[in-house]
Amino acid sequence: MPARIVLATLNAKYIHASLGLRYLMANMARHGGADLAARTTLQEFTIQRPPQDIVDALLQSLGDARVRVVGFGVYIWNVTQTTEVIRLLKSQCPQVRVVLGGPEVSHEWEAQAIVGLADHLITGWGDVSFPKLCRALVHGPQPLMKVIAGEQPPLDALDLPYDQYSDTDLAQRVLYVEASRGCPFQCAFCLSALDKTAWAFELEPFLAALASLYVRGARHFKFVDRTFNLKVQISVRILQFFLDRLQAAPQDPLFLHFELVPDHLPDTLKTMVAQFPAGVLQFEIGIQSFNPDVQSRVARRQDNDKTGENIRWLLAHSTAHLHTDLIFGLPGESWDSFAHGFDRLHALGPHEIQLGVLKRLRGTPLARRSLPGAEAEDGMVYATAPPYTVLQTGAVTAEQVQAFTRMARYWDLLVNSGRFGQSSRLLLQGPSAFAAWTAFSQWLWQRSASTHRLTPEALLDAVFDYLTQLRGLDAGTVRSALLADYLASGARSHPQALHGLLPRREKTAQPKRAAAQRQTRHQTAAAQGPEASPHTQAALPAASTL
Repeated sequence: MPARIVLATLNAKYIHASLGLRYLMANMARHGGADLAARTTLQEFTIQRPPQDIVDALLQSLGDARVRVVGFGVYIWNVTQTTEVIRLLKSQCPQVRVVLGGPEVSHEWEAQAIVGLADHLITGWGDVSFPKLCRALVHGPQPLMKVIAGEQPPLDALDLPYDQYSDTDLAQRVLYVEASRGCPFQCAFCLSALDKTAWAFELEPFLAALASLYVRGARHFKFVDRTFNLKVQISVRILQFFLDRLQAAPQDPLFLHFELVPDHLPDTLKTMVAQFPAGVLQFEIGIQSFNPDVQSRVARRQDNDKTGENIRWLLAHSTAHLHTDLIFGLPGESWDSFAHGFDRLHALGPHEIQLGVLKRLRGTPLARRSLPGAEAEDGMVYATAPPYTVLQTGAVTAEQVQAFTRMARYWDLLVNSGRFGQSSRLLLQGPSAFAAWTAFSQWLWQRSASTHRLTPEALLDAVFDYLTQLRGLDAGTVRSALLADYLASGARSHPQALHGLLPRREKTAQPKRAAAQRQTRHQTAAAQGPEASPHTQAALPAASTL
C-alpha cells in the first residue's frame, strides 16, 4: 500500500469531537485527491490515555505503508501529552512523517520542543494546506520547508465537514458546528483578535447540512461562532430553522448553544429568542470585565449598560439558560475592581457565572506585550508551562491569584454544579456577594486544605457548619435549604448535617431529570474541557486548524 494518513488529536474529554479534524477529512479529496482521501482515517484520543497506548493505536492504523503521515492538532490543553506521544512515535518508527497544526504551534513556535520533534508545521488554517502537503509527501515533489504558512481560502472553497460525524458521534458526543469564522473585535487576550473580521459560510448549504444532521438524529448542537448574533439576518434564519423543527415535533428534545455579543440584541432577534421553549437555548455571554479602563487596556469594545439591559431582558422574556464569563488577571484589573464587576454581574442574576483566570495564548496581542524586549507595562507574569496561567500582574499579587483560583474552584463545585442552589444563596447574602464568597472560600480552604477530593456530602456538611457556626444562621433554615438541594441533586448518601432527614433510597424521577439537565448544560458550558471562554483556545479544536 503506497500511503496511510491519520488525522489525530488528544481531546480533553471523550464527549468532545474535533471539528477541525473533520474539516481536514472532508477536504482531503477536493484539495489532496480522491486517492489520498481513501487512505485517510481519523483517530481521536483523550489526554488521560497513556501515550504508549496512543502510539500503539497509531502504528496499527498506519500499518506497513510506504508513506506514513500523522497530522496532530495541538492546543494549549494537550501540547504536553502530544509532545510525549510524538517523542515515542518517532523513536519507535522514525519513518513516520509528523505534521503539526493548531493554535498552540501557530505562533512562537521556534523554541517549542514539539516542533523540534515534528517533520512539518502548518501555521494557521490547515483545511487546504494539509491535503496539499500530504499530496506532496506521497506523490512529490517533496516539500523543502518545515514550516508552512497555512493557506486561507474563501469559505466556498471548503467542503463542509458534517457528514464526517459518525452515528456514534451523534449518539454520544456534543456536535460542534459553525455558521461563520473569525471575529471583528480586537480583544487583546483572545486569538480571534488576529482575524480582523468575520466570514459567514453560505447559508443555504449550511442549513442543508444542519437538516441532514437533524434527520440522522442530532439534537445537541454547539455553535462555535465567536459572534453568533453579529449578523442578525443570519442568526434569525438559523433560529427559525430550529423553531420549525420544534413546531413539527414539540416533544422531541433539542439543545442549542450559542455565544452572543453581550451588547447586541436587536428587537428582531429578541422576537425569535422569545419563541423557544424552556430547556432548548443556552447563551454563552462573555463579559470578562465591567471596568472601562481594563476594557480599554485590552481593546475590548463593550457597552456595559446595554449589556446589563440585554441580560435583564433575556432573563425576563426568554427561557434561555445564560452562562456568563468573567476573567481574573486582566491588565489593570485589581481585586477590588474585579469584586465590583462580579457583584454587578451577580446582581443581574444569570444562571451561571464562569470564573476564569487569564491564560497567555501565543500570538495574541496581549501575549506579544510580554515577549522579551516588549514594554512590560502591565506587570504580567505567567507560568512557563501550559496552560500558561497568569501568576501575578501589576494590579494583583501572586497570593491574590492563588486565592482567586481556589475561590473559582469552590464556585464550580457548589454554585455552577447546580447542587447547592438554595444553600448557595444563603452563602452569598450580604452587601457584596463577592466578599461573602471570599470569606467562605478562605474558611473552606483552612478547613479542608484542598480544592479537590471534596465529595458533595463533605461540602454539604461544610456549608452547614459555616452558615450555622460562623454566620449564625438558624440551623433549621439551613437544613431545610440543604435538604432541598440534596434531594434535587439525586445524591443518595447520608451527610452528617442531614442525619435522620433522608429516606434510605431516593429514586424519584425529578432528581434524575434535574441531574440530566445539569449534565446537558455543563457539557457545553465553559467547563467543557479545560477552557472555553473567549480568552482561551476554544475547548474544541478550531475548524481552521489541525
